[in-house]
Amino acid sequence: MSIVPKETVEVIAQSIGISNFSTDAALALAPDVEYRIREVMQEAIKCMRHSRRTTLTTDDVDEALKLRNVEPVYGFASGGPLRFRRAIGYRDLFYLDDKDVEFKDVIEAPLPRAPLDTSIVCHWLAIEGVQPVIPENAPVQAIAAPSNGTNNEQKDGLPVEIKLPVKHILSRELQLYFDKITELAVSRSDSVLFKQALVSLATDSGLHPLVPYFTYFVADEVSRGLNNYSLLFALMRVVWNLLQNPHIQIEPYLHQLMPSVVTCLVAKRLGNRLADNHWELRDFTAKLVAAICKRYGHVYNTLQTRLTKTLLNALLDPKRALTQHYGAVQGLAALGPNVVRLLLLPNLGPYLSLLEPEMLLEKQKNEVKRHEAWRVYGALLQAAGQCIYDRLKIFPPLSSLPARSVWKTNGIVVTLSNKRKTSMDLEEQPPLKKIATDGPVDAVSTSSMPTPMEEDAAAATPLDNSDADHPSSSSGQIPPDSGSESRSKRDKGDSQAQKLSAILPQIWKDDLNSGKLLVSLFELFGEGILSFIPAPEMSLFL
Repeated sequence: MSIVPKETVEVIAQSIGISNFSTDAALALAPDVEYRIREVMQEAIKCMRHSRRTTLTTDDVDEALKLRNVEPVYGFASGGPLRFRRAIGYRDLFYLDDKDVEFKDVIEAPLPRAPLDTSIVCHWLAIEGVQPVIPENAPVQAIAAPSNGTNNEQKDGLPVEIKLPVKHILSRELQLYFDKITELAVSRSDSVLFKQALVSLATDSGLHPLVPYFTYFVADEVSRGLNNYSLLFALMRVVWNLLQNPHIQIEPYLHQLMPSVVTCLVAKRLGNRLADNHWELRDFTAKLVAAICKRYGHVYNTLQTRLTKTLLNALLDPKRALTQHYGAVQGLAALGPNVVRLLLLPNLGPYLSLLEPEMLLEKQKNEVKRHEAWRVYGALLQAAGQCIYDRLKIFPPLSSLPARSVWKTNGIVVTLSNKRKTSMDLEEQPPLKKIATDGPVDAVSTSSMPTPMEEDAAAATPLDNSDADHPSSSSGQIPPDSGSESRSKRDKGDSQAQKLSAILPQIWKDDLNSGKLLVSLFELFGEGILSFIPAPEMSLFL
C-alpha cells in the first residue's frame, strides 16, 4: 500500500491535461511515484548533509534532480515559506498557490536598484595614534554616543550601524577574588593563606574570566618589580599554578606570559639584597619554561625554537653577566638532554676556556664574581652529566641473553656475547648431516673432540628430561616430534639472530659515539663527570 493516494495521481494527471485517466492506472502509478519521491529526497538529504546544514531546502531538491538527470523544478526559492492551500473536495490534498502575473505589470514595474560594484579602497585608520578626519573613518562623536551600544548614521545615503566595544563584566565575587590574590602575592607571599590561594588557582573551575587580568598583572609587576625577589617568586608560582589548572584555556595568553617568565630566568639582577636566593628563582623558572614547552609545544610549533634561540644567544654573549649565563644554562638543561647535546655541548669547550679565569682566585679577586662562575660551572656539569647519563640509558639491555649464545642455521653459526664491543663471528660450516639425537637436529663436527663452540651450543640447548628414555643416536631412529621441534627452534633462532644483527650495529655505533662524548666531557670536567655514569656503563668504558 502506497502512502501516495490515488487521488493525488489523478489531480496531477488532470493538471497536465489528461482527463480520461482511469482509477486502476492511478493505483498502479502511486507506488512508483512514492519510490521516485523517496529516491529524490534521499539524494536531497545527502546534499544537505554535505553542505553542513540541518534544514532541507529547495536547492537541495534541485541538486538531487540534477544528479538523477532530471530537469529541476523552476520557480521555487528557498528564501520564504511556501504557501499551500487545501484542494476543494479532498481532505488531505494540498497545492501550492501560484499567482498569475500579467506581463504588463512586470514590464511597467520600476527597475530594482543596481548593486554596488565591488572595489578596494585603501585609507589610513590612524597615523601615529591620531585618526585622520576622512569620510572613510567614523567620527569620534559617533563612537562615543548612544546608551544602547549602537549608533545609526547616514553615510552616502545608506544607514550605517556602528557597534561599540562590549565591556568585559566580572561578577562581584570574581573581582574580590582577584583583588585578594593580587594583594597576597604583593605583600603576603610567605603566608599560609597565599599557599591556599595557590591551591585554589590550580583547581578552581570558574577562574577562566580572570586569566587576562592575571596575565596583565604578572607582566606589569615583573616589569616594575625586578628588585623585589619575593614578589617575583610569588608571581612565578602564580603562573605555575595557573598552568596546572585543567579548566583554564591559557594558550591565547602565552605571548603575554612568556616575556615575563623569560625575564625571571635570564635577567641580569633579580632582587636587591645579597640574601635573596635568585638562583632558586632561576631554577624554578627553568622548570616552568620546560613545562610550558612540553604542554603547548604542539600547539605553537615555534615556541621552543624561539625560546632556545633566546637562551643560546644569552649564553654565548660574553657581554652578559654570569647570572644571565646561569639562567640560560638552566633553561636549556630543563628542555631535555637532546637540547643539551645539540646546542650546549658543542659550545662547551670554548665557553669553559672563558669561564676558567673567573673561577681562579689568582685571576678573579671579587668573591661574588668567583661564586657566580662556580655556580655556572656547576650548572654546566649538571647539564652535561644528565645528558651523558640519559645517553647511556637509551641502549637496550643485552643481559637477558646467555653469556655465550649460539644459534646454528643451515651452514652458518652465529655467536653472540654479552659484551657490546664484541663483533659477530660468522663461520661457514660443512653441510649438515642428519643423525638421531636426544634433542633437536644439530651440526656434527668431523673431529672426535668437541670444540668450544659445540660446548656452547650444548649449554645453550639443554636436553629435555622427557626425552631421556628415547633411543640413543646410534639406534638410527628419530622421534616423531623431534623434526618439527628442531625446525621451530631453528626458525626461532634464525629470527632472533636476524633481529640482533639488525640492531647491534646501531647500538655499537651509539656506544662508540657515547664513548667519544664521555672522553670529551672527561677532558673538560675531569673526574666530576664520572659520578653521573651508572656502574654497568662505567665498567664497559673503563
